[in-house]
Amino acid sequence: MYTLFTDTDTDITPELAKKYGYKLISMPYRIGDEEIYPYVDFETFDYHKFYDLLRSGVLPTTSGLSPQQYIDYFEPEFKKGNDVLYVHFSGAMSGTFDAMRIAINDLEERYPERKVYTVDTLGITLGSYIICLEIGEMHLKGASIEEILQWADDEVQKYAVYFYADDLKFFARSGRVSGLAAFFGGIVGIKPILTMNSEGKMVTHGKVRGRKNTLNRLVELVSELEDNIKDHRVVITHADCKDLALTLGGMIKDKFGNDIKIEYGVVNPTAGSHCGPDTLGIGFHAIHR
Repeated sequence: MYTLFTDTDTDITPELAKKYGYKLISMPYRIGDEEIYPYVDFETFDYHKFYDLLRSGVLPTTSGLSPQQYIDYFEPEFKKGNDVLYVHFSGAMSGTFDAMRIAINDLEERYPERKVYTVDTLGITLGSYIICLEIGEMHLKGASIEEILQWADDEVQKYAVYFYADDLKFFARSGRVSGLAAFFGGIVGIKPILTMNSEGKMVTHGKVRGRKNTLNRLVELVSELEDNIKDHRVVITHADCKDLALTLGGMIKDKFGNDIKIEYGVVNPTAGSHCGPDTLGIGFHAIHR
């Protein structure tokens, strides 16, 4: 027996966690002196209120979990006799996984018959979300840990994500993009298109001038890289720019047909603290990242 875990940085909500059988690890963010744990300190994410707060000038910060917090999540499952399979956001994006490894080493020493298995989605927010949904479907169908790990070895690199942020000051502040890229995005209207590379790191794919041209480029990238796109879900995620997300979805349908399977999501507040409002991205099954 195993218990499936993911974290809130994958955009999985409590409703989706319940649907697919995930236990949800809450990744915190801080506004001023208040540390906030998604879906622990609130039940529903009011994304419009949150992103309006960022528009007003608030710049949240984030931090990882302690080893003890990971132990508190995993140990009850070990005590029940269950292994753990944790599907998480990119290990290259946060130092929190150093704490996780300390916790796992401690637990596996004290419970030698139990084990924590991990799937690194090499993404964050929608890049993780789309993989979590696929693994969730497998879990509901009774897949074993070994089957899921094999699927991940074969497929994680085949989910591409491309996105842009309307105001790069949030990424610039967190060190997620260079100051030069932030300058271009904020001063002369050039929007860097970002992606998650094969190492799970956020990199600039290219730069496009203007929002309309950026949307067109996202559609071009899907067209260039898609792999049997109608056999897989396409996910469009936004940070309080729903109309833009629907516009992009309409452009994808115009390109590939109305029968394409598109799902929409919202960037979680912890990741949203880094990307800021009006970020828009698309994830899809691709020939490569």
